[in-house]
Amino acid sequence: MTLTRRTFLGAAAAASCTAALPAFAAKPLTIGFSQVGAESEWRTANTASIKDATKRAGINLKFADAQQQQQNQVKAIRSFIAQRVDIIAFSPVVETGWETVLREAKNAKIPVILTDRSVKVSDPSLYVSFIGSDFVEEGRRAGKWLLDYAKKNGDKPLNIVELQGTTGAAPANDRKKGFAEAIAANPKLKVIRSQTGDFTRAKGKEVMEAFLKSEGKNINVLYAHNDDMAIGAIQAIEEAGLKPGKDIVIVSIDGVRGAFEAMKAGKLNVTIECNPLLGPILVQTAQEVAAGKPVAKRITVNEGVFPAEVAAKELPNRRY
Repeated sequence: MTLTRRTFLGAAAAASCTAALPAFAAKPLTIGFSQVGAESEWRTANTASIKDATKRAGINLKFADAQQQQQNQVKAIRSFIAQRVDIIAFSPVVETGWETVLREAKNAKIPVILTDRSVKVSDPSLYVSFIGSDFVEEGRRAGKWLLDYAKKNGDKPLNIVELQGTTGAAPANDRKKGFAEAIAANPKLKVIRSQTGDFTRAKGKEVMEAFLKSEGKNINVLYAHNDDMAIGAIQAIEEAGLKPGKDIVIVSIDGVRGAFEAMKAGKLNVTIECNPLLGPILVQTAQEVAAGKPVAKRITVNEGVFPAEVAAKELPNRRY
């Protein structure tokens, strides 16, 4: 029976699966992986984790960078099908538009594993497992931190601007949803502007500049769907003569080193962790699928919340 959910507790088990492969799988496993791109520190760390874990496991990895374009991912997946890889894995640029190509993979009897981002399809059997984070919960955690902040600081009205991730992407949709759910508990917290920054530092700076021009000192809080956009926005805030982390409270998601450095410098208030080190989990899951073993439909990773107060202590421990 296929499990519906599993929380991954460690990476060490990944290597132990190799010995369990039956004789027919003695040849090196081949995985075709299509990555979103290289838009952030998080994505760079995610790619490095996947490449390192597959190399350590002796897996033949065929890697394709989609450069944040869905059509590039569709082409890559069709190329993997033509090459008859054993497993197809990818982190989808957006949630929708995958039915046709995933059905092609299913008809070719090539299992598909989703990493980091999920898809919306009418037939859940088009993929065997999703490995990643609970993006809605990440948004909720960001919102709950802000609720606590507001309570500790006189419960004054707070105007929020939001830097969304790529339009249509699962983390952008879900982080927005979770945050909105959480702050609804306090009617004094209000999102006054919300716009995509495409998860990039440059776009985050550009959109924050526009927010500052239109809203000025009316902005109390910035909620960024990832750290890279927040770091770009910090530059825009400083160039506008304001102090990030003080004049404008900054809440972001990912937990990359750059965010911890910004917190240590007093320029960012909190980051909600989103663990990019999915390589060992992908390897373990792919090996289990190749061995004909049941795998969980959803595999989530353990993550935390890191306010600025712990940044200096935690920074030396960050692996990404």
